[in-house]
Amino acid sequence: MQPKSFEFLKTLVEAPSPSGYEQPAAAVFRDYVTPIADSVSTDVMGSVHAVLKGAEGGPSVMIAGHIDEIGFMVTYITDEGYCAFAPIGGHDPQILPGARVDVHTKTGVLRGVLGRLPIHLLDEDERKKVVKMDRMFIDLGMDGEAVKRHVRIGDPVTYAVGMETFGDGMAVSRAFDDKMGAWIAAEVLRTVREAGGAAGDLIAAATVQEEIGLRGGTTSAYSQDPVVGIAVEVTHATDYLDVDKRKFGEVICGKGPAISRGANINPRVFDLLCEAAEAENIPYQVEGAPRGTGTDANVIQLARGGKAAALVSVPLRYMHTPTEVLSLEDLESTARLLSTFVLRLKPDTDFTP
Repeated sequence: MQPKSFEFLKTLVEAPSPSGYEQPAAAVFRDYVTPIADSVSTDVMGSVHAVLKGAEGGPSVMIAGHIDEIGFMVTYITDEGYCAFAPIGGHDPQILPGARVDVHTKTGVLRGVLGRLPIHLLDEDERKKVVKMDRMFIDLGMDGEAVKRHVRIGDPVTYAVGMETFGDGMAVSRAFDDKMGAWIAAEVLRTVREAGGAAGDLIAAATVQEEIGLRGGTTSAYSQDPVVGIAVEVTHATDYLDVDKRKFGEVICGKGPAISRGANINPRVFDLLCEAAEAENIPYQVEGAPRGTGTDANVIQLARGGKAAALVSVPLRYMHTPTEVLSLEDLESTARLLSTFVLRLKPDTDFTP
């Protein structure tokens, strides 16, 4: 991975951006795509759209990755300075006690820890139960007066971890879901521009509020009105212990992007994606999706009179935890696949099944 691209990825995933609070990540995305795109705009929702104009009147393509991440929100502050919180997006309560978090306030970032009663002070029955979020709190290490000077109700909270590389080409971070998708969209924009542009307009979209209802994907698909809309997401890798492949299929980190196939996916786009991968010897996997995918591809498909939608996903271990794991090579393969797909489209390419 090019050093500049790697630094962009790291900066993007580490920018705090729980759903509804995506502005820091949006700023990072805008800074990267502005020198590449012909135009860059941010809508009233907060989604960013970078457009590279096509030269031959071909089909327009929107590649979308959402820049919101799961997190928390401060909902109450006790007189002693402890903060009650509520989840933004889906979390596993079992992993929360003892986690370090950052509270993002108007005066800066405050480090905190998620506290609860230690096991020594719990009744025997309580030790066997998963603690509920409303029985945990954020300890900022300050008295109540100091906390209330800095923290407001509604301040967002993120896990206090960043991106690291480890092992054989692997990376770990919070919020790969799905800021790595926005990274891929931007890299496709860069690659297509360096190749001289595509037949039709290319839109790299960094969408918002996916984790709480596919909201930015809905508004972006409507406003940008592409012919083809591809959501770039993470999918569950099934290459580690205790995952039942009969239920969840086989998806392996390091074996390339997973191209979804099913009701949410336009069959012509699916075929063209596979053909692009095979033409350039790009590794890929196929993932079955018999229903809606629960991603921005759902709402892209149904926008206006319908779009030729697709979903291309990067295998990810330990989704919605502070330690999401993926292969950096898979990121590059996904960007190559989508760049090749866009560049191979012709003005008369038809997506009618």
